[in-house]
Amino acid sequence: MRVAVLDDDAAQTEFVCQTLSAAGHVCHAFAKGSELVRQLRRQTFDLLVLDWNVPDMAGDEVLHWVRQSLSTRLPVLFMTSRSREADIAQMLNAGADDYVVKPVSAPVLIARVNSLLRRAYQLHTPAFKETFGEYEFDLKSRQASVSGRNVALTQKEFDLALLLFQHLSRPLSRAHILDVIWKQSDDIPSRTMDTHVSMLRSKLGLRPENGYRLTPIYGYGYRLERIEGDNA
Repeated sequence: MRVAVLDDDAAQTEFVCQTLSAAGHVCHAFAKGSELVRQLRRQTFDLLVLDWNVPDMAGDEVLHWVRQSLSTRLPVLFMTSRSREADIAQMLNAGADDYVVKPVSAPVLIARVNSLLRRAYQLHTPAFKETFGEYEFDLKSRQASVSGRNVALTQKEFDLALLLFQHLSRPLSRAHILDVIWKQSDDIPSRTMDTHVSMLRSKLGLRPENGYRLTPIYGYGYRLERIEGDNA
């Protein structure tokens, strides 16, 4: 998952990012609340970890902006040194999904993050297969099939298709896709992602007549949508 961390303490940020990266997440650090908000306007994250006292725009202000401005429910973990019950209650009532007081150990941090992600995205223990209607992804053999018919996909095509189905109807930024599929590689030509999307649209039949629409969002990224029968 893609996690944004807001904290102006470099040592704390490094600890959080190293901990979450070791657990398999992609971590992005921000020292100013306004910079995080600027990026939230441009790209998608799966979870926010917010400190309270940061320059420019405090964590509670960022939380307020997130709940007022983002259409999707983005899970937020508040991690701060403020330990008063009044502060904890204030942030939870303001829309934070969880609250931990610094310092927090690595195992507890990972457990809290994973718990939030499971609740937000209905994640379960790893399975061998993931099924979305007539589309099935065998995670062990890395084989995709449509209505029981195997479809030959490259490794990147398989990963991208699975990511899109896991986030059905949710806009995914190009930065998010690059992080998850291409692991933040800087040498990926801009057309590479577009080519992969085009191949998936063709190979998997992701077209309105088949009940799906895979469309680009200008200046942002892509979205895979399920179309109801009457609109297909």
